[in-house]
Amino acid sequence: MAGRLTNATLNLALWVVAAFQAFIFLVASLSKLLVSKERMAGSLGAASRWVEGFSTRTLRAIGGVELLAAAGLVLPGALGIAPVLVPLAATGAVLLFASAVIMRLRRGERVTIVGDLVYLAMAAFVAWGQFGPGSFAN
Repeated sequence: MAGRLTNATLNLALWVVAAFQAFIFLVASLSKLLVSKERMAGSLGAASRWVEGFSTRTLRAIGGVELLAAAGLVLPGALGIAPVLVPLAATGAVLLFASAVIMRLRRGERVTIVGDLVYLAMAAFVAWGQFGPGSFAN
């Protein structure tokens, strides 16, 4: 059956992508929750200048959403408790990254948009796989 994706292979790919995204969300959330806005703005050069357009309270809220996304992408599937939350978290991640892409387009940050598009595609893959053929609920 060359060329066909087996359920085991799809499941492994979904776990790897979801875990990677959860790690990225965890790191991003901790920086927004623990680091000052001024320090964040200067930490990564042009890629982190976007924080200047948001209040500290908004950045903390984004960090909270990212922390929930990190947990929602892996814990329900790993624990077998309400695994339907995994594709819902991935769908939320799609919306978050779509918003990031729009924000970067408005700010003229064409170079830094590539990472957001990659993360958007990864979240869409997890959402698609978990809602359909690779669902943890099956």
